[in-house]
Amino acid sequence: MYRTLFALVVLSLLAASPEAHAQSKPPVKMIFDTDMGNDIDDAMALAMIHQLARRGAVELLAVTSTKDHPKSVAYIDALNTWHGFPEIPLGAVRDGAAREEGRYNGQVDRKDPEGKPFFPHDLDGTKAPEAVSLIRKTLAAQPDASVMLVQVGFFTNYARLLDSKADENSPLDGPALIKAKVKELVIMAGAFQTIRYNTKHIEYNVKLDIPSAKRIATDWPSTVIWSGYEIGIAAAYPWKSIVEDYNYAEPHLIKDSYLAYVPQHPHDRPTWDLTAALYAIYPDRGYFDLSPIGHVRVDDEGRTDFSEKGDGNDRYLLMNPVQTEKVREAFVQLCSEPPVRK
Repeated sequence: MYRTLFALVVLSLLAASPEAHAQSKPPVKMIFDTDMGNDIDDAMALAMIHQLARRGAVELLAVTSTKDHPKSVAYIDALNTWHGFPEIPLGAVRDGAAREEGRYNGQVDRKDPEGKPFFPHDLDGTKAPEAVSLIRKTLAAQPDASVMLVQVGFFTNYARLLDSKADENSPLDGPALIKAKVKELVIMAGAFQTIRYNTKHIEYNVKLDIPSAKRIATDWPSTVIWSGYEIGIAAAYPWKSIVEDYNYAEPHLIKDSYLAYVPQHPHDRPTWDLTAALYAIYPDRGYFDLSPIGHVRVDDEGRTDFSEKGDGNDRYLLMNPVQTEKVREAFVQLCSEPPVRK
């Protein structure tokens, strides 16, 4: 097994009972916005969130997709069901930036010899509510300043939330609703350190919808924490864990999706989206440090630049080598742990 003695110690700390977590700190209220299907780290991040929800560390209020293909929501529903959370509300983008199926969303179509689905689900993007409407409804029902928004896909849904008007869910427009209900927005996007000697790395989540990225960078009214491209590539997920730690189920939704997504084997896949989710749930566990407060600017090409000058509400994640190993071990233990279905 990939798991080392040190990893088991990490797992024992993470796996404290839900009751223990509930006594020490209430769960983080989260809305998770994802482009499920564009990279395998979206699926692994959602699996990790479910494991931490089972421990009482997070309450997943809703999941919305910025990938405009029906199987994106279908896969989210299948993964939620796989982990024992089939009733979480799901929302789908309309007229989104990415419309292809993706390399692994087709896993939801697999059936056993008797024709029964390996990964049951009952919803897809054509039947799911529109994402911004669901986000507004979810925020309106929560206490003030209580919700962590986690964005690991494109900026489309949250930019549209910012532009939204009062409706049947809330008399507040988008900026007022965000100010009232959102604690922080945590984004996996951009690049704030040199990437492979390139000081002008244009990150995928930004470049797919640059106008929306610019809108949020300029006008978002709450604190924004950015997990840059450099963080995810530093803590790549070990291939050895994929081939050794997921064999308790056949087929396995995460393992088979990883194998379907990764073009060449073996491959240690970067963990971009997991970093944003882990910070949102455990901002004070020492997994990451934060930059000074400043302002992120998105230019017309999709480049992200950070400045400490002037007023700002942006910070980005920092991670030293010791933290990197701690983060990687947490990902391995949480992602590979068997689901506990209700």
